[in-house]
Amino acid sequence: MDTVSEQTPSSKVPPTVITLGWVSLLTDMASEMIYPLIPLFVVQTLGASPVLLGVIDGVAEGISAGLRWLGGALSDRTGKRKPFIFVGYSLSALSKPLMGLAAMVGGWPVFMAGRCTDRLGKSLRTSARDALIADSTDPASRGIAFGLHRAMDTTGAVIGPLIGWLILHHWPDANLAWVFAFALLPGLASAALVAIAVREKTAPRGEGKPPPIFQKFPPAFWPILVIMGLFAVANSSDSFLILRSNEMGMSRSAVILAFTLYNIVYALASTPFGSLSDRIGRRPIIAIGWCIYALVYLGFGLAHNAHAAWFLFAAYGIYQAMSEGVSKALVSDVVPSHQRAGAIGLIFTVAGIGQLVGSVIAGATWNHTVPGTGLLLPFFIAAVLASIASVLLIVFRKSRLPVS
Repeated sequence: MDTVSEQTPSSKVPPTVITLGWVSLLTDMASEMIYPLIPLFVVQTLGASPVLLGVIDGVAEGISAGLRWLGGALSDRTGKRKPFIFVGYSLSALSKPLMGLAAMVGGWPVFMAGRCTDRLGKSLRTSARDALIADSTDPASRGIAFGLHRAMDTTGAVIGPLIGWLILHHWPDANLAWVFAFALLPGLASAALVAIAVREKTAPRGEGKPPPIFQKFPPAFWPILVIMGLFAVANSSDSFLILRSNEMGMSRSAVILAFTLYNIVYALASTPFGSLSDRIGRRPIIAIGWCIYALVYLGFGLAHNAHAAWFLFAAYGIYQAMSEGVSKALVSDVVPSHQRAGAIGLIFTVAGIGQLVGSVIAGATWNHTVPGTGLLLPFFIAAVLASIASVLLIVFRKSRLPVS
């Protein structure tokens, strides 16, 4: 079992985690208000191809991924978390109207600039925020703390698409660019909440010295990094699931509702699975989640009925609840506190590069099937890689390394 204390998890999650949960709720409300619309906006409004959609998403994730490691390492070196969190949320807020501006001027290059700005903001804030959550929480409660944060984050991801759906339902011919502009408001509110309510917690320094940018992480960290990198290649952009649902016969508004269902399941299941990982270990929960991911992708690759997408999106929420927060808790378990932001950032960097590769592969193979079957090739590739990664996560286990 991976560094899971036998102590009973504290019944009260630290106030810092709750505050950061509200910050993430507001930001995800803004982001998910527009996220289900992005594939339709890029392909239908801006006239880009699915291949270009994959390149845009992949480049945005890939460019920002490199800075997630750097942002995390700088947070560790300075011992500060809050400045990185504030700047990151502010950039993400300002990126929303920039993306919408692409419908009026500049086309897809302007949209890509906005998308990269959004991902840049995420890259600056995520590692420092997750390190602050881990630093503020007792080791025996890290799973439930990360799970609760993911639940609050994802609650925003439920509210956001519903707002987008209401706009499209009442104004079906509305210019999607206005939805992007409206998303600025909750984004700015999240940045203001960071400035006002989040309390800094200076990260302790190993041996009294600021850690170098290129840190020497514990041996238990490296197999996790490699295996999560492999899974990242399977984990192409969710835009392809949205685009596939539309191809299966879902309307724009139905796609938004299905994506909302995914986020509802994700939000409801995150805290229980995080708490369960505190008791039985992180790896079994993550590995099962990755297997569910593989089955979901096989389903999207085989199904041709819009009704199937509802079930698949719900199952996709279970996968996310079992893997996202628990993965962060696993990384936090195997590295000391003064290296956590750098370690989490490096995981995200490798994951972003892997997702860039996966998104480009998905876009390039979009119209191909596995020979002799009706299974779409990009979904088959993702399912195989996810299955391999889940097995490796269980097989290649380092000895327990307790850290605070």
